[in-house]
Amino acid sequence: MKYTDPTSKSTYRFHSSLPYALLLILLFVVIPMHNTLQSQNTLSRDAFLDDAREILKTVPLFDGHNDTPWQYGNRADYDFALLDFADMSDLENPLHTDIKRMREGMVGAQWWSIYTSPSTPESESVAHAIKLIDFVHRMAEYYPETFEVAYTTYDVERIFKDGKIASLMGLEGGHAIANSPAILRMFYELGIRYMTLTHGRTLDWADSATDEPKHGGLTELGEQIVREMNRIGMLADLSHVTPDVMRQVASISEAPMFFSHSSARGLCDHPRNVPDDVLDLVGDSNGIVMVTFVETFISEERRQFYAERASYQRKVEYLHPGQPDKVSEFMSQWDEANEPPKSTLEQVADHIDYIRDRIGVDHIGIGSDYDGIPTLPTGLEDVSTLPHLFAELLARGYSDEDLRKIAGENMIRVMRDTEAVSASIQAAR
Repeated sequence: MKYTDPTSKSTYRFHSSLPYALLLILLFVVIPMHNTLQSQNTLSRDAFLDDAREILKTVPLFDGHNDTPWQYGNRADYDFALLDFADMSDLENPLHTDIKRMREGMVGAQWWSIYTSPSTPESESVAHAIKLIDFVHRMAEYYPETFEVAYTTYDVERIFKDGKIASLMGLEGGHAIANSPAILRMFYELGIRYMTLTHGRTLDWADSATDEPKHGGLTELGEQIVREMNRIGMLADLSHVTPDVMRQVASISEAPMFFSHSSARGLCDHPRNVPDDVLDLVGDSNGIVMVTFVETFISEERRQFYAERASYQRKVEYLHPGQPDKVSEFMSQWDEANEPPKSTLEQVADHIDYIRDRIGVDHIGIGSDYDGIPTLPTGLEDVSTLPHLFAELLARGYSDEDLRKIAGENMIRVMRDTEAVSASIQAAR
């Protein structure tokens, strides 16, 4: 791929020196063959779609991470009268999620993200998180035939048998507890069953994967918070932390390791993904990685593209200090000249393959990040498409039992084990 620098007649990174004959081969042989293989793969996947749907009727399909509550707040100030969650297909810019498409996607259990921006002051984050928790509870009241709030594995299985979608909540970002185990405990009482230890900002007690690390992992307070999460039965979500935090949690936590929306770093070298040695620890703890659909976490080519874009922006900012309009102009030109590569459903399945081959199928789930990201892989554009991913796995030779594990049984096991750890700790202390 060639990235074009609009400020220069030269290319910014890669230069093509392919002979003319090789270009003809690429244009008339290789590219059409690639497109044919893609088409054949889609046909193969479609042949398994009915089978995938039949399997998904037997187990609650968990999605580990969905940001609809945050999106609803942005678009309609949490008002169901302003934005009907039943069906948004006629909207010009619909959410990735609504009830109609959740039913088409056969979602049986949804982890709703209770997200507050890491730039929000921590005291304000507490109040904002409570608004989103209130939204999830009101959503279950407003659409009682579809949703019911779940607190335990027993609730999930009961709600699924009743034909409803079990609604669980995960607090995305430990900044929302304002360094307080007391606030953590009260969030548990409100229904929070996992907390992502950090989001995009390093905290006073834990390092973020996408910020400057300060502690080399967890501080003493961070360890105290993880142990308290074990005690009350809340999953410690490691999707936004550094590998040092991941390894430290593996060493001190009595509960299984849990990633709500991350993928394999061995395939895509993004800091939000899980390194191989940490995958091994996940297997050792009987934990789970819920593979995400975030494009730059799935496609190494796309990750590199945006790394090049960031590098180019730093160059422009260096050449034009204090001139944001000039920088914006150059970046607009760069974006017009360079199209980002797309990720695909097949690449998401590649991450599932990778984790299975490394630590086994018992440690895989799905964590889409629908409504938390602007673009999605081709083939997974909204929540209705989830059965297509499972059809792809069937086409790759996964068994019915494998699909049930990935869809929900693995997540239920991790929740049940976490509940058992909590009961054991509370009985002992």
